[in-house]
Amino acid sequence: MSVTVRVPAKVNVQLGVGAARPDGFHDLANVFLAVGLYDEVTVTPADGLRVTCSGPDAASVPLDRTNLAARAALALAERRGVEPAVHLHIAKDIPVAGGMAGGSADGAGALVACDALWGTGATRAELLDICAELGSDVPFSLVGGAALGTGRGEKLAPLEVGGTFHWVFAMAERGLSTPAVFREFDRLTEGHAVPAPEADPALLTALAKGDPEALAAALTNDLQPAALSLYPELAATLATGRKAGALATLVSGSGPTTAFLVPDAAIATRVAQTLRESGTCRTTRTAAGPVPGATVL
Repeated sequence: MSVTVRVPAKVNVQLGVGAARPDGFHDLANVFLAVGLYDEVTVTPADGLRVTCSGPDAASVPLDRTNLAARAALALAERRGVEPAVHLHIAKDIPVAGGMAGGSADGAGALVACDALWGTGATRAELLDICAELGSDVPFSLVGGAALGTGRGEKLAPLEVGGTFHWVFAMAERGLSTPAVFREFDRLTEGHAVPAPEADPALLTALAKGDPEALAAALTNDLQPAALSLYPELAATLATGRKAGALATLVSGSGPTTAFLVPDAAIATRVAQTLRESGTCRTTRTAAGPVPGATVL
């Protein structure tokens, strides 16, 4: 017997970042949108805990107990008194170290899959609590749709979305470390007042109305200057997408994946092709959102 769970990537349509807290984290106003790029996590009974991975960038995925999928299985097993004897296979399609919560998606997927396989009967609240322990983006990977994340991003409030938004994502030649990007944010803002982050009412209204042009005008990412500082080549990718017809461009989360909001699927195809042919990125993908979170197939 096995259980497979599909989990989406995310794009941050707003990422407001506050000053570093005493615990090293930052308060966030993080508006998540789940988009239709997916990892699938399949769990099967085994003699012990084992992780395998296939798909693009699979060689970059850790297969030991540092993997978020493995950590999720261990956390649930410990809480429920279950032996974590399970084979976790990750079919990877979300970029690795790309700012689209691929690792977080795997953690959420493994948690839901193990809960179903073991019949633990964990409540939604308990699963979300484990997700928050695993990482700031993991709870959203579980719930999907659109949500405002506060605290360090793990406290979620669902958001209304009045339509479908179309995106192009350009994958960079190398990854970026999220902790390194936050350290660069701290360096760039040192000596400056960093306001407490708040969700932009205009952005929330644009989401609720399903208005891509209004959303384009409101997209922001406070980590973008830090990501560009560490990876200056991303500026050329952003400029290429804008010239090709994107309504707005931004670095996705901590990067280095760049995101391009476009009016419709046809323009998404055109922008993606232009970016691929420009030599400013490794490859491109198109996707739309919002989509549901972790789903048992």
